[in-house]
Amino acid sequence: MRRPHQNVATVLVDPTMLRELELDLMPLDLWVWPVATAPICADGPRQAFQMRRRMVEARRGAWDDAATWSPVWIAFGTSWYADDDPLPWAAHATLWDKLAEHADHVRYRKALGGVPKLDLPLDRAG
Repeated sequence: MRRPHQNVATVLVDPTMLRELELDLMPLDLWVWPVATAPICADGPRQAFQMRRRMVEARRGAWDDAATWSPVWIAFGTSWYADDDPLPWAAHATLWDKLAEHADHVRYRKALGGVPKLDLPLDRAG
């Protein structure tokens, strides 16, 4: 059985636009977690370096402009989930559409991964 996890998109973000992206995603209940400072990472800066390097090198030159960008996880807030149901496709579409609006400042694959549960803002209030 799979351990409890959080669905996330892994995205490279131009650091000069990180705050703007975060503020743009918040009203949609999408939460940005820089890997370097994520509470689930024992050595966040090292993990961020390795993740960024793998992502940039995998694109064989296409993403060289992102070689110094910040890897982040974008998590879906509780409003996207209904009990134990899987994440709806509308959540995926909303995220990809919003990231497309920031295309000059983000690099990503249209795929989700899983990380250990992140402490989302509404989780803390409950």
